[in-house]
Amino acid sequence: MFGTNLLDRRSKPERIADDAWHHLVSAMNTAGDTLRDTTRSARHTSMGLADDAGDLVGSAAEEARRRATRAFDALAGRSPALPWTLLIGAALVGAAIGWAAGTAARAAGSQDRSVDDIEFVDVERPDSPATTDR
Repeated sequence: MFGTNLLDRRSKPERIADDAWHHLVSAMNTAGDTLRDTTRSARHTSMGLADDAGDLVGSAAEEARRRATRAFDALAGRSPALPWTLLIGAALVGAAIGWAAGTAARAAGSQDRSVDDIEFVDVERPDSPATTDR
């Protein structure tokens, strides 16, 4: 504090103007940073919205093109083509399920189902262990 009065020989209006200038520069830098961040965020959001809209328009255009082609083929009297990909896929899935069921059936049939040694008791015999004295 002692050295500030000796080093600062400016008048009071100059000091006030200098302080005001520093505050203005600081406020502009802060506003610039905030504006830059806001602009970046808005640009990111708008790019995301534009991508979503582009995807939506692209899929709608593709669907419209597919429908127009089918309508043109119907007006020309051509029957729609068979969906070969779907048919081949269904056949492969059916073959895989059949193979799995056959393997499971063979595994279940090949298990040893031998009956353990079971002793059958004849209750009609007089010397049978099942006879009780009544």
